[in-house]
Amino acid sequence: MPELTRLPLDSLRHLRTRLPALSPQALTLLACLGFTLLYNRRFWAAVIEAEPPAGLGDWGQLLGYGVVMTALHLVVFLPLVGRLTVKPLLTILVLVAASVSYFTGHYGTYFDTHMIDNVLQTDTREAGELLTPGLALYLLLFALLPVVAVWAWPLRRRGWRRALASGTLWWLGSLATLAVALLLSFQSLSSLMRNHHELRYLVTPGNAIVSTGQVMAAPPPLPEERLPIGEDARRRPNADATPRLLVLVVGETVRAANWGLSGYDRQTTPRLAERDVVNFRDVASCGTSTAVSLPCLFSPQGRGDYDERFTRSHESLLDVLQRAGYRVEWIDNQSGCKGVCDGVERASPAPDDYPGRCGEEGCLDGVLVEELARRLGEIREDTVVVLHMLGNHGPSYFQRYPEAFRAFTPTCETADLAQCDRQAIVNSYDNAILYTDSVLDGIIGVLEENRSLSSAMLYVSDHGESLGEKGIYLHGLPYAIAPQEQTRVPLVWWASDGFLGGQGLDENCLAAQRDASLRHAHLFHSLLGLLGVESEVRQDALDLTSGCRLPPA
Repeated sequence: MPELTRLPLDSLRHLRTRLPALSPQALTLLACLGFTLLYNRRFWAAVIEAEPPAGLGDWGQLLGYGVVMTALHLVVFLPLVGRLTVKPLLTILVLVAASVSYFTGHYGTYFDTHMIDNVLQTDTREAGELLTPGLALYLLLFALLPVVAVWAWPLRRRGWRRALASGTLWWLGSLATLAVALLLSFQSLSSLMRNHHELRYLVTPGNAIVSTGQVMAAPPPLPEERLPIGEDARRRPNADATPRLLVLVVGETVRAANWGLSGYDRQTTPRLAERDVVNFRDVASCGTSTAVSLPCLFSPQGRGDYDERFTRSHESLLDVLQRAGYRVEWIDNQSGCKGVCDGVERASPAPDDYPGRCGEEGCLDGVLVEELARRLGEIREDTVVVLHMLGNHGPSYFQRYPEAFRAFTPTCETADLAQCDRQAIVNSYDNAILYTDSVLDGIIGVLEENRSLSSAMLYVSDHGESLGEKGIYLHGLPYAIAPQEQTRVPLVWWASDGFLGGQGLDENCLAAQRDASLRHAHLFHSLLGLLGVESEVRQDALDLTSGCRLPPA
């Protein structure tokens, strides 16, 4: 056994004797060249797509961009480099660059501040789905081997004065190289970045480092007590004594492009198609990730005036409804409510109660139907129940539905989407929507069976998903460049006759708006209108019910 452990060490020592000794600055230069050439393939592909080179001059221009990128990283990293610090620093940078380049290259991910927030808020179950064999192999080639090379490379020994002088000259030389390269390519580079400013989120590892720094430098934590909104909220009395119940179903990662009711060439919503529902066809999400869309969805602010700090420091729609006299419950089959449900009753289906629907990967959304059915008999007052679905959360679409819903085949049976062709990925995604359709149909069925409540259901997805269009997968792109697959979501409304009559709503009027251009911003104000809540915070222009109220009998 000792002989086996000695072999790798002997090989490492042999490698060290064959490598020329370098200064810490020269080793950093090699690493930065590696970042430019090996870890920025997605950046170079996007640049070439934006400005296809047509001649030798254009290729020279691309070379200039490479010099700028390399020199910029050098200028940033060299002040941190010394004989004792260079190898730990390069180890961290290589690990970051390899991880970031994998996700930018395989999924088309852009590492801006929102993506860093998503990473920080991801729970272990979500993170585990991304730990695929493909990622492990990539990190072996682009992280482990380069790190071994960094530690194997011998460094020159110099006195501190010579080392300081050499480091200063290296930094000044890098700064001068950056200045010259910028001057020579400024016109084309500034035009490229002005027209395609999202490219800066692909420059690896600078994208992750800068975005993480911005997140860490954000204003201090908000006060524990959120500021109130809608303090004047009050609900209009019911037309009869029957308690009102609205079930708000918040979907996950379902895009309108694959929603059967919205014109998809596959019927992925057959059960809802047989019901008397209103499907709104043109709905824009507030963001491209749950961390943005979910808080925004329950805020009086829309995307146009969305302020994350305001949203997190103020109460949400649920607080306004409670203040108006509604009992509010949040039932979660996801990774949390992003602060939206703070201050209301919260619950999650217990896996032990649903052994047929829950496993090591979590619970299928069918548990929400059973959980709702259990609670209906206890409702004696006006109530709002929010069901937060797991939905089509990727990349493990194949784990979001039971085998009975594997209607579209072949499917992608792995979280490593690079191992599947695009049609198999789409098939798995569509099967998950087919299951969501069944869950929503089950919710409506449970509400119909309960005659003691005046019930309604509203379903809306938080954001969409890319399924390989233009080489992009998953979601979370900066909204300004995000494709419609990530920003257009389904919105479905169903109500019993008792709910419509009790609220004095004209369903035909609501249905007439099915083709209107709507946004998540309409939800806050329209839900207040649907539930008969009067408040100065409600805006008529964003309330779909404002012109759909019948005159009192």
